Amino acid sequence: MSDASLAPAASPRARRSLMETDAHTAKRNAAEKRFRLYGVAAICAGLFFLVVLLTSILGNGLSAFQQTFITTQVFLDPAKLDKAGNRDPDDIRKVSTFGYTPLIQNAVFEEVTSRNIETPLDSAKDMKALISASAAAQVRDFVIANPDRIGETVEFRILAASRVDGYLKDRVFREDVARDKNIDAEHLDLTDALVSAGVIAKQFNTSFIFGSDASESRAESAGLGVSMLGSFFMMLVVLVLALPIGVAASIYLEEFAPQNRFTDLIEVNISNLAAVPSIVFGILGLAVFIQFAHLPQSAPIVGGLVLTLMTLPTIIISTRASLKSVPPSIRDAALGVGASKMQAVFHHVLPLAMPGILTGTIIGLAQALGETAPLLLIGMVGYIATNYPDGFVSGFMDPNSAMPAQIYEWAKRADPAYYERAWGGIIILLVFLLTMNLIAILLRRRFERRW
Repeated sequence: MSDASLAPAASPRARRSLMETDAHTAKRNAAEKRFRLYGVAAICAGLFFLVVLLTSILGNGLSAFQQTFITTQVFLDPAKLDKAGNRDPDDIRKVSTFGYTPLIQNAVFEEVTSRNIETPLDSAKDMKALISASAAAQVRDFVIANPDRIGETVEFRILAASRVDGYLKDRVFREDVARDKNIDAEHLDLTDALVSAGVIAKQFNTSFIFGSDASESRAESAGLGVSMLGSFFMMLVVLVLALPIGVAASIYLEEFAPQNRFTDLIEVNISNLAAVPSIVFGILGLAVFIQFAHLPQSAPIVGGLVLTLMTLPTIIISTRASLKSVPPSIRDAALGVGASKMQAVFHHVLPLAMPGILTGTIIGLAQALGETAPLLLIGMVGYIATNYPDGFVSGFMDPNSAMPAQIYEWAKRADPAYYERAWGGIIILLVFLLTMNLIAILLRRRFERRW
């Protein structure tokens, strides 16, 4: 008998159906379900905080798009506005806003008396607390533009004072006015009566979108229009400089530059510059463009140059990533049919990479549009943008502000009306950023090519 015949028979291996789940597979499936739940929970948490943020922004900022106005009939007294009676514009300009203030106060007081409103405020001077300090300038500008209307009674829609506006927006309360030297309870009672009479009403405020900034005492007349124009000129500088320089540098580094230590050093520095805090670029702009080059402080040209330096690394990195995404077979096919290296890049590779290049550029511009820290260093916060630039060149060279800098300036002022306007400015800034990102998506889909 052989040894093989004496060996014990091997035990048959247990057979299991593929349809049955063993313990290891069940454990793995449970871990996958938990991971999915973690992902869903993270998304829900992010959406929750996003809703809270948007609700807070809209709840605090939408009221800035409405403003309280007083509709009144102002008699343009020729005895005060044109004493010579010759309707000479030069003589009319000599009358300052102090000459128009009594006319407006008298007009509001006439509205009170003509409607038989009972109030302890028995003189026209008591109406001062209801009227914005900018109302006199509004009437004066009208008279200078229409000197023939002197001697007539003209209807004006003038701004109410900041405290009156805050009272109607539940920002100023009666228990607070006891400590307020600008308004008292009698004025609030009169405000309620004039609201019932239709003299005082809240209306959509286009001046907030297209107007200019105002001083601390005229919060109700402050607008974002001039600073929006400042941001526009800065973005023009960034677009004109950053796009061609960034794309040209990316094409050279990705397609033509030799792989050596020098190009490796350039790539490392570009990556490091993308992570440098933005305020460092502001210090650089202050030292180079203002102190060394003697460019005007607070000018959009300086802000644009600083933001160009900050945006260049973003554009270069995104452009190189777009060029890398083009398959090498495109380059080989172009070279195989006799195209030069430059023709292969500009006629074939660059058009295919254009969607990513445009997307990266617009995202870089959107990032630059919302930057505040670099603008602090070059003085665009300390300047009150009260006038529109006179022309295209002055838009670059004249002192101005920018939307994020203007929002920062409003947020630190004492009047609560400016705090409201800061939230409203954030809404406008978010609209600009969402629009730019939407344009980036549309351009990417428009120029996208598949291979």
